Amino acid sequence: MLGEYRIEGRRAADISASIEAAVGAGHLEPGRLLPPMRELAAELGVNPNTVAAAYRILRERGVIETDGRRGSRVRPKPATTGREFLRVEVPPGVRDAAAGNPDTALLPALAPAFAWAAAQGDREPVLYGHAPVEPELARAARAELDADGVPAGPVAVASGSLDAIERVLAAHVRPGDTVAVEDPGWGSLLDLVPALGLRTAAVGVDDDGPLPEQVRRALEGGARALIVTDRAQNPTGAAVSAARARALRGVLREYPSTLLVEDDHGHGIVDLPLHPLAGVTRHWAFVRSVAKAYGPDLRFAVLTGDDVTLDRVRGRQRLGPGWVSRITQRAVVRLWADGVVDAGEVAGAYGRRRDALIAALAARGVEAHGRSGMNVWVPVPDETGAVARLLQAGWAVAPGARFRVEAPPGIRITVSTLDPQEVGELADAVASAIRVGDLRGYV
Repeated sequence: MLGEYRIEGRRAADISASIEAAVGAGHLEPGRLLPPMRELAAELGVNPNTVAAAYRILRERGVIETDGRRGSRVRPKPATTGREFLRVEVPPGVRDAAAGNPDTALLPALAPAFAWAAAQGDREPVLYGHAPVEPELARAARAELDADGVPAGPVAVASGSLDAIERVLAAHVRPGDTVAVEDPGWGSLLDLVPALGLRTAAVGVDDDGPLPEQVRRALEGGARALIVTDRAQNPTGAAVSAARARALRGVLREYPSTLLVEDDHGHGIVDLPLHPLAGVTRHWAFVRSVAKAYGPDLRFAVLTGDDVTLDRVRGRQRLGPGWVSRITQRAVVRLWADGVVDAGEVAGAYGRRRDALIAALAARGVEAHGRSGMNVWVPVPDETGAVARLLQAGWAVAPGARFRVEAPPGIRITVSTLDPQEVGELADAVASAIRVGDLRGYV
């Protein structure tokens, strides 16, 4: 059965676990057709309804997909094959331009803020039943959101952007629903969607954000949610422009029942204005993380949204972690109040490195994208070959497969720590690695 692998189990949970373990171990590769339910039931000596229940569990977990009489097969990108494994191991002596981390020299010192927050916690301990959000944090966050044109709504705190997005999706969509996502897009998000048992509808991206006609096509096709990165999109550096925001809002007005989730990925590290889409649909959420500006280990994001969405998110959060540490919240408030991060300075530093590399690549005939943030996206004809040749040349870059659904191949180069003296060397290596003259766009 299925080559050398044998499915085992008498209960639905055991059968589904056996299949999922085989997928995770690579014994059942993406696209592999599973046995018909009656055939597998006869093989295992169980009722066909038991196998049907096992397959339903696997569908809800995003491991398999079913296409009527064509049967059930392992998803092309199942939840158990995380994109995090599609990374380059950086050997000694190789320059790391793959990790996607901020420049630590631009991150603030955290010790003073946490010492202050801890001292305040000693004086006013947070106990069960206290408010989950620090009042001063809610006030400061809401003031910034108001200034940026984000519609009014309550404020909640999550353990990072991905945690916030997962909670918002869980509040509205159910296994089997379709979510429209950017392509290329954030690899962790592209893993999260199938892990929740959801289907993915890929939406192309250019320098100004998601393409309106592709968004319309996804919503016409039944997508119940749309996730958009407003600024510093990972991996392309796209930022939603004013004209693109108008066009996207026009599309969303045609589908008011769509759940809109916005991730302001570049908050605190970009100097481009925000053009939010929120407010057009009945249900929406807007997320801001502190990871890129204040440090990834803070695991902290602020979100707002419509009353129903935020009520559901906070209700489920109370049944899980309860709240994000108020000491951490107070430390973030202190970091904001002290103005320890100059967004203009940080944006300028990343912008100079990004623009220098893009210009150097253009001088060598290489197309590259990076309107904001700390990454540059380079379309390539042979992704695997380009990554390997760059590694041999002393540069580690991220393979585009981590960020793509249907988009053509590419590589992501993180410029956060790129030294001006390295720009020419890196541009030469990229030009050589991708064989200039055979390039394609990324949408």
